[in-house]
Parts: sequence; structure tokens; C-alpha cells
Amino acid sequence: MITKSRLNRTQLIALLLPGLLLFAAFTVYPIIRLFWMSLCDMSFSSMLTQPFNGIENYKEVFQDQTFWTVFVNSIVYTLITVPGQMAIGLFTAILLNGIKRFSVTFRVINYLPVVTSWVIASLVFRYIFNTEGLLNYFLWKVVGITSSNIRWLDTRWGGISVAMILGIWKGIGWNMVIFLAALQQVPQDLYEASEIDGCGAWGKFVHVTLPGIKGTILFALIELTIGGFNVFTSIKMITGGKPAHQTDTLLTWMYYKAFSTGKFGYAAALSFVMAFSLGLLAIVQFRMMRNRDN
Repeated sequence: MITKSRLNRTQLIALLLPGLLLFAAFTVYPIIRLFWMSLCDMSFSSMLTQPFNGIENYKEVFQDQTFWTVFVNSIVYTLITVPGQMAIGLFTAILLNGIKRFSVTFRVINYLPVVTSWVIASLVFRYIFNTEGLLNYFLWKVVGITSSNIRWLDTRWGGISVAMILGIWKGIGWNMVIFLAALQQVPQDLYEASEIDGCGAWGKFVHVTLPGIKGTILFALIELTIGGFNVFTSIKMITGGKPAHQTDTLLTWMYYKAFSTGKFGYAAALSFVMAFSLGLLAIVQFRMMRNRDN
């Protein structure tokens, strides 16, 4: 005789098993396989044999000067775009939270960059900042500020700066929606009490708004940090890593090493170095927020 508890357990297993099998097949196994690749000398010439070479790929990653260049590029991109998106998105959310008429229209307008294709947006920005692009035409031919075209995309920090401007512009709408939802959950009684205590607009923001949306700030910070380190399309479409891979980031460099040079073992090792770095950053962010609470 089958008991009710055993029947419930069987039903639970039956419901979970398909999802677990898919998770194991498309997430767990690829991670394990990728880690094995990082320990092998995998390239176009050794695809079938896959000789084991231990941590040599990891050594090559850390000894590669270009890796440190693209690593710094990814850090700078993240340090600029994450606070930029969050600050402008929060400011926009506060403004929209106080608007009653046409609020939906303003929200849609601010969210449009989020749903715009990264490829299309990157091509537009490349056209604007290209040597013969729209910005140079405006500065030289229309306004007359410059006497020649500026090569915005031909330098390391020039190309990365254009990608950072695009990243901030694309992310404002997402942050606006996240923060707007959080602001609407802050009790109005706290604002009224702070007003009675003599707090002005800045005092309300510091003592009521920020503590009330602290969890949302941490969520957005972690998500945007991961997204910053995963930047790929904008760099690939705007600069292509030029000049001499000086504008590459971790993902574009990983893509180049894997599919242009065939160094799959190197690329696999680089992916785990990147994952480990993101894990450390997440831990630091959690601890910073927790210490601030205390």
C-alpha cells in the first residue's frame, strides 16, 4: 500500500526530474566540460587528442600582457557605467514617481533604449563617432569648433568611452523601472514624519529613500556589475578591439582567442578567471552593504 507521503514524494520527484535533467545537461555538464577544456591543450590542431597540460592555460592567461589590458578595460567600463546607470536611473525614477500626468508616456520614452537592439544602437553610435561621422561633421562643418575630424574610435580610451556612453544610455531605463518599483514601496508615513522633523528634500532622500530601497540598490549593483564584465556587442561593433586589441574587453578577447586563434583551452581558462573575479566582487559588495547596515 502506497502511503500519502510517499505518493507526494513521488509526484514531487516526477515534477522536478525534467527540470533537473535539463539543468544538468545544459548547465552543469557544460561547466564541467569547460573546466576540463581549461586544463587541456585544446586548439584546432589538437581538437581530437586534447592532451592534458594542467594549469598551463591559466599561467598563460596571467602572463599575457593583453589579458591585463582587457582586464583593466573591463574594470574601468564597469566602474563608470554601473554608477552612471544607477545614478541617472534613480534620479529619473524619483522624478517620474512625483509625476501624475503622462507618467506612463515618460516611462515608455525612458525605457525605449532598453528594448533597442544592441547591434543597431552600436552601429548608430559608431556612425556618430566615426572619423567621418555625424559628430565630427557637426563640430567641424556646422559649429566650427574643430579644424579637422577627431579620430574618436582610433584610441584606446576614446573607443572605450564611446562604448561606456552607449552602455549608460542603454541601462538608464532598466534602472528607472527597478528603482521606480522600489520607491513606490517606501511608506509615505516615513516621509511625513521626516518632514515634521524638519528634513528637507535632501534629508528625505538620505534618511528615508536610500534606506528604503537599499535591497534594490544591492540587487541592481550586482546585476549591473555582472553585465559590465559581460560587455561584448558594443565593443565588437564599435571598435572591434582596435587598435591592436587595446579596446578589447574580457569577452571580446575570449572570443578572439577561441574563434580567431583557435586557443580554446586559453579561452576556457579565461572564462573561469572571469567567473572567479565576478564572485570576489559579489562577495565584496555583499560585505560592504552588510557593514553599512551595521
